Amino acid sequence: MVKFQVNDPSLESQWRAIILFGKNSATYKFAFAKALLELVEKEKTTVSLADLAEPFSRHVVDHLRQNDKQGNATSSKFLDTCRSFINSQITKEELLIQTEKLGFVNVVDAFQVVNRDTVPDPFYQKNYTNGKKEIVITDNLLRLKESFHFQNFVQETESRWKLVETAWNLNINPNLLEVQYDEDKELFFLENKLMRRVDITSVRDALNGYQKGKCFYSFQDISVNILSPNICDVDHFLPHINKQYHFPANINGVWNLVLADSSVNRKKNATVPDIKYLYRLYNRNEFFIESKHPLSETIVNQTGDTPEKRRAFLQNHYDIAKNHSIHTWRPEIELPATF
Repeated sequence: MVKFQVNDPSLESQWRAIILFGKNSATYKFAFAKALLELVEKEKTTVSLADLAEPFSRHVVDHLRQNDKQGNATSSKFLDTCRSFINSQITKEELLIQTEKLGFVNVVDAFQVVNRDTVPDPFYQKNYTNGKKEIVITDNLLRLKESFHFQNFVQETESRWKLVETAWNLNINPNLLEVQYDEDKELFFLENKLMRRVDITSVRDALNGYQKGKCFYSFQDISVNILSPNICDVDHFLPHINKQYHFPANINGVWNLVLADSSVNRKKNATVPDIKYLYRLYNRNEFFIESKHPLSETIVNQTGDTPEKRRAFLQNHYDIAKNHSIHTWRPEIELPATF
């Protein structure tokens, strides 16, 4: 998180640090994040555990239906309660009662902790005094609601959740992991001799948080909403057209994919970006590696198991790309970068 927030103490960066780098011993963090985003949209400032129980349990149940393993623990009374609801063994009312009792034991205290410390500007305060069990939404979360980036937070959270639970449910050696890119469907997926294809998540949703919601080149705000007229492009940093010269490296690998403002990307075409953007690509890839999930393992497996090897890999392939291109490129508009 320290590297992620260098020169960027913004509320958006702090929220993304929680989602991307906070502890993932169970997926409760993601359900809690989605519940908070849902309730703050209703402009609630004081939220009881009873208020949180419905959206929180709903998101957990939705994911349990798809992937049964939702944490590292061998057993969980709360998850067993959710499974009982899925199997029609208890009612929705019973689920909510048990969620209020069991679902928030650790997540309320742990959610805002990144790298063993609470984020500088907390998004809520816990109030368990005088028989109350509630959280008080701070101005920080209310201000975050007015941010351009708020529109992308639900998708980013959902994508991160899918990546984490995929790792838990695969039961495959991390050294064999290689997340692949379906260019037509713009999806990340997994497939090998041991398993059928598993679609994981939208490429845009997976990449956006690690780029802080910015165009990789111009650092303008971008949208990942499929309905937005300003939806960003998925771009190959090093041109895909010369992929044969990079073999056996996978030019379609996540290490070479970035998000770009569509108007900026159209002007880039198949040129090689200026060398300074290679350093930005390295930093972006290191964010993935610090944030444990299949994309992290994939980048390590594709580019090297040490920072020195990864730097050398990127420089080597940058040099190959540049040797087959006459010019390097920079965007016409470029805002101050924070990584």
